[in-house]
Amino acid sequence: MDEDDGLHSVPDVGLHHALIPIALLFLLLALAVASFGDDTTGGPAQIALIVSGMVAAAIGISKGLTWEDLEKAVIQSISRSTVAILILLSVGALIGVWMAAGVIPTIIYYGSMVLAPSIFYVASLLVCAIVSVVIGSSWTTAGTIGIALISIAGAMGLSVEITAGAIISGAYFGDKLSPLSDTTNLASGLSGTDLFKHITFLLWTTVPAFVVAIIFFAAMTLMMGDVMPESQIEALQRTIADTFSLNVVLFLPLFVMFGLGINRVPAFVAIFISTLIGAVLGGALQETTSGANGLEGVLEQFRTYWLAAATGYEASSGNAVLDELLSGGGMSSMLTTIWLIVSAMFFSGMIERTGMLQRILVSLLTLFKKDGSLVAGAGMTALATNAIASDQYLSIVLTSRMYAGEFKARGLDSVNLSRAVEDSGTVTSPLVPWNTCGAFMAGTLGVPTLAYLPFCIFNLASPAISLLYAATGFKIRKLSDES
Repeated sequence: MDEDDGLHSVPDVGLHHALIPIALLFLLLALAVASFGDDTTGGPAQIALIVSGMVAAAIGISKGLTWEDLEKAVIQSISRSTVAILILLSVGALIGVWMAAGVIPTIIYYGSMVLAPSIFYVASLLVCAIVSVVIGSSWTTAGTIGIALISIAGAMGLSVEITAGAIISGAYFGDKLSPLSDTTNLASGLSGTDLFKHITFLLWTTVPAFVVAIIFFAAMTLMMGDVMPESQIEALQRTIADTFSLNVVLFLPLFVMFGLGINRVPAFVAIFISTLIGAVLGGALQETTSGANGLEGVLEQFRTYWLAAATGYEASSGNAVLDELLSGGGMSSMLTTIWLIVSAMFFSGMIERTGMLQRILVSLLTLFKKDGSLVAGAGMTALATNAIASDQYLSIVLTSRMYAGEFKARGLDSVNLSRAVEDSGTVTSPLVPWNTCGAFMAGTLGVPTLAYLPFCIFNLASPAISLLYAATGFKIRKLSDES
């Protein structure tokens, strides 16, 4: 690593010492899940991460590091999550404002007319896949169309857990294959692979995994139990129409978001602009709750959207189902998720600075003697780093740097490494509750990570297919295979 990354003078830590905080973390997390279930990420997981990080710090100090060394590493580690935190806050504001402005109610109203329950799960998967390929961002996809689809699912009495799985599966399909995706560019660049050669080689694992996802969500539709009766959905639509001033113009913030994403505008900026447009349209189209007009009405609208961005929106239509559906959002709703990310990056900084993470990864490399096992090992290392280091980008960077030389020494094409990293690193990040991606998806979609995890079929199938190829030697390309 570069000399200025804060990790250039790591102590010589034995493998047994390196495994202590890792083992402690997973023990505490297992106890937390057993004791608190879906509430694990509401505080217990944060405590587990901090305690385990402090154990790593104690071992590091015993090996000659100072607290100042560790503190700098933690600051650097947390700084890597700054963009994620800003995006989370902006998404919270967007949800609150779009609800108050009638953007999300409008999407629910028309979406529930177009998307029938019989096609909803598969349609969610396909729509998110298309959007993600076009804009190259799983986070932006989930933070816009994903929020709308979750809201429609709730209005129609469908499973929000299955819907979240379909949204995330589709979003990460695009995150793997889009030439605009940062993870796709990062994996190909760090492994020394041409971008489009990397994408083409990815198709061998990505397409089968996506087909498995389509079959699964189609089966979920066939097995679907009772949903909200059509008469109740119609009643909900009438209540939305009575409560909000519906207008197709309210789709504009969503289209603006897509346009900005296609033009590679940073996610935080794109979400901020789309939120602002939503507030302006809401102020122009929606009536004030007090019925005030003129300057007084403008000031009331200003306060309404200010509070919606800060603490969320609380619907008061008189329909309990609709009020629960359209209440929430606000930056404050993301604070627990941000707490989780900061705690995870605290632990990550500690095990990086003490050299524990590097020691474990180097030890893993000695286990892989055959070409297939090396490819599988790269994938499993990316997956494990997602869980240990809590950051998708760090998973890609560390795995690519660690294995690049060994792949070249064995005469293996670099596309094998870039594909393994994407198959097992990129797509598994939202499956880890304390990973920045897992925390983001849970906070944005309002569904706990462990609740949607079993339904992220594409994300589960991708590493499984990659490991199958590695075990059988199928599509492992040698350098001599190049024409």
